[in-house]
Amino acid sequence: MSDLEQQFQQALADSKLLSERPDNMTLLKLYALFKQASSGDAVGERPGMTDFVARAKWDAWNDLQGRAKAEAMTQYVELVESLK
Repeated sequence: MSDLEQQFQQALADSKLLSERPDNMTLLKLYALFKQASSGDAVGERPGMTDFVARAKWDAWNDLQGRAKAEAMTQYVELVESLK
């Protein structure tokens, strides 16, 4: 496992131990960066208008289309560090 992957795994663990719950926009950013880092570009159809949460998550992830996994990992680690 590379150093970046280890930092990413640590940031995942740290994100569950934050003293305060981040606001919804920050949570969406964390979700999108996690999905991009772990799965790559968004796949599947955009959820329907009645599923607000799934649609917001998919849109946030899709906004990162084309971003390299390593870049998404780095940004995730930096965001979690800034929330500590």
